[in-house]
Amino acid sequence: MGKKITSQAIQTISKRIRQERKQQGLTQTELAGLCGVSLNFISQLEQAKETVRLDKLVLVLITLGLELKIQYGKKGVS
Repeated sequence: MGKKITSQAIQTISKRIRQERKQQGLTQTELAGLCGVSLNFISQLEQAKETVRLDKLVLVLITLGLELKIQYGKKGVS
């Protein structure tokens, strides 16, 4: 079975999305409308709920002009 994403990683993504939304002067309702997702989804995303859908997460990131970078490999290994 695959490894579960760490709580710290989820918290980091959620915090960054919330910061960017506020920096752009958007309410959760406005962001939800721009992304075509529910207000409940944005709320859960910003609360770092682990059940958010990846496709919707990507829509939010694109709407806010954010990028998600994933690194493969183990720490300390070149």
